[in-house]
Amino acid sequence: MSRPGGTGRHRLEVPRGAVTAPDGLLLIDKPSGLTSHDVVAAARRLGATRKVGHAGTLDPMATGLLLIGLGRATRLLTYLVGADKTYTATLRLGQETTTEDAEGTVTTSHGCAPTGDLPGRLDAALAALTGELMQVPSAVSAIKVDGVRAYARVREGQDVALAARPVTIHALTRLSEVRATTATDGTAVVDVDLRVSCSSGTYVRALARDLGQALGCGAHLTALRRTSVGPFDVEQALTLEAAAAQVEAGAASVPPSGLTPLSLAEVARRCFPAVALDEAQARAIAYGQLLPAEVAERAVAPERAVVPKKRRADGAVNSRPVLAGFAPDGEVVALLTTGKGRTRPVLVLAPAAGPGRADTQPTAGEPGDQGES
Repeated sequence: MSRPGGTGRHRLEVPRGAVTAPDGLLLIDKPSGLTSHDVVAAARRLGATRKVGHAGTLDPMATGLLLIGLGRATRLLTYLVGADKTYTATLRLGQETTTEDAEGTVTTSHGCAPTGDLPGRLDAALAALTGELMQVPSAVSAIKVDGVRAYARVREGQDVALAARPVTIHALTRLSEVRATTATDGTAVVDVDLRVSCSSGTYVRALARDLGQALGCGAHLTALRRTSVGPFDVEQALTLEAAAAQVEAGAASVPPSGLTPLSLAEVARRCFPAVALDEAQARAIAYGQLLPAEVAERAVAPERAVVPKKRRADGAVNSRPVLAGFAPDGEVVALLTTGKGRTRPVLVLAPAAGPGRADTQPTAGEPGDQGES
């Protein structure tokens, strides 16, 4: 796999799959320097399919877990975007940048020294930023302001003021001792490694900014790695090099094979409470019909269930629990919800089985596109 340069953009040279990859979820360990769109483009070629999407952007500087949906799994991404996430990050105390990370231009250099009380003050600041917060997103985020991305307005020299949004920081802890170092401009600064467990929509760069303000010295991120999304961990992910090697080996086999993502059934079982349906119930759900509410009462929750969320226009978040209905053969038929004494499908995943099948689009009023911060 090569990564030609010189054009200002990355175009990954990866092999094209010999066969179209099955529908499913591909876990990729994104390297630094690539956009999430770059990875999606590579997955299209590796999987020999155009129907590819991802569940939550990672900035080019960041590394770690990116969930890639192939085929019908792209329909599930709406329900995975709102999953909680964990990160490891390196924070630099003593300097602020235009982007709140190392890719931006330094705007202030207050400097920072590892004085005796710094670890205690840092731990207190971390504790103060834990829990339910109103966070002002990074000005260089992808949030739209009057139809234009905030980062695009910043690049044009505009001042961008974004409204605070509710987020939850489940845990914000220090992974290392503070380390005295020197920035490239000679400023004495301090680096420290952190672990962040947070809700979807949290800007870790904004946490760095707020920590720097709390400590009075300014701060920015120098490294960020996503280690988990819902029930999926980066240790389970493939690098792009490993995915390319899998495709090359599959092309040379007889018969040829391709990428092997997690199946729709496995993804649904790991993410949502599972409901076992009999043949008649599975057929009814596949056709968009309603079932009694009691059907949902036998759902068995996974260890790390995902609760889909959607952010409203006012910034508040609505949580909408869903279940996964499984046919007797173990295949996932649909995602389900309950209400008004009925269990109904919100997303039918079973392959088309003939005329009269329900439309597999989400039911009106159910989850649609969810922007991930």
